[in-house]
Amino acid sequence: MDVNSLTLLVDILDAGNLSEAARRLKMSRANVSYHLNQLERSVGLQLVRRTTRRVEPTEIGLRLYEHGRTIQNALLAARESVTTLGQSLQGRVRLSVPSGYGQIVMSDWLIAFKRLYPGIVLDVMFENRVEDLMRDEVDIAVRVMSEPPQNLVARDMGPVRYVACASPEFAQTHGMPATLEDLRAAPLITAAVIGKQLRLAAYLHDERHEVLLEPTIISENFLFLRQAVQAGLGVGLVPDYVVQDDLKHGGVVTALDEWRLSIFGTHMYMLYMPNRHHTRAAATFIEFMLEQTHRVNEARER
Repeated sequence: MDVNSLTLLVDILDAGNLSEAARRLKMSRANVSYHLNQLERSVGLQLVRRTTRRVEPTEIGLRLYEHGRTIQNALLAARESVTTLGQSLQGRVRLSVPSGYGQIVMSDWLIAFKRLYPGIVLDVMFENRVEDLMRDEVDIAVRVMSEPPQNLVARDMGPVRYVACASPEFAQTHGMPATLEDLRAAPLITAAVIGKQLRLAAYLHDERHEVLLEPTIISENFLFLRQAVQAGLGVGLVPDYVVQDDLKHGGVVTALDEWRLSIFGTHMYMLYMPNRHHTRAAATFIEFMLEQTHRVNEARER
């Protein structure tokens, strides 16, 4: 067994299947399979369980993966120390952020970060997909959820508060919902998961209530949802950051303020793999973003 064999095992398990590992390593699938077979033969034990779509580590395979990851991280750190000696901070950070939060809140932070560290390449995807966040060669993902996955490092970026809101003209003409049940009859404007019935979770004095909703306008584009609310087309159920400027200047009014409302989750989390080596660029980016969220959350509590 050598270092190359161990790091190959790490690459295979990180990729999730042999074909994806071959693509990332720029090798043929047959070559990847051959080297994996040779490693298992030298150990004398099966290291991965193969299915038609995925590979999963056996118990000994997981132990060797952890050793291989430690070695790989040390090699990457050593290489980075040599290549960046005497240079300004450089590197690439590939991240995935929610479409609404990313555009409305994080865009200014990303621009500020880039101005501070012009040598760092930011590769940003705006998307809301949750499944297999780390399988797409993403360094960092930001997502709204109630409980983060246990297999990932989750840094809390603060609570997500939904508001029931409408334009003053709509409120004056149609009235605002006074109870949760009123939301069922109101023309709702919100985001929803395709193929799933929309469920609003509402909390009052630690009591949890749930309401099934049927929106009249549905979109993952929160800027569009904001426009629809401003146009007086109905009652918006959106995170407060979507309409924060409108709330300050009276462009929208809210209802059910005593309730804590949630659709996709109650917190924003920054997620990344626990064993993946973080370059200086990625580590700097993580701390910068957490500083921004801490500053914003402190301001909200004042």
